[in-house]
Amino acid sequence: MDIDLIFKIAGVGIIVAVLNLVLKRAEREEQAMMTTLAGLVVVLMLMIEEIGELFDTVKQVFGL
Repeated sequence: MDIDLIFKIAGVGIIVAVLNLVLKRAEREEQAMMTTLAGLVVVLMLMIEEIGELFDTVKQVFGL
């Protein structure tokens, strides 16, 4: 696992947190929720390859 991936996830988290705070202060609760969900989807897209490698390793360890 690269350290770059951790920094990307942290960057997305910081951006989403700031946008969420700004939108909530502007009384835009729905947009704040959608921003949070979009951030979650972006992070999951970044992690798809790592999750695939994890499953391959588990298959290899258990001989499946």
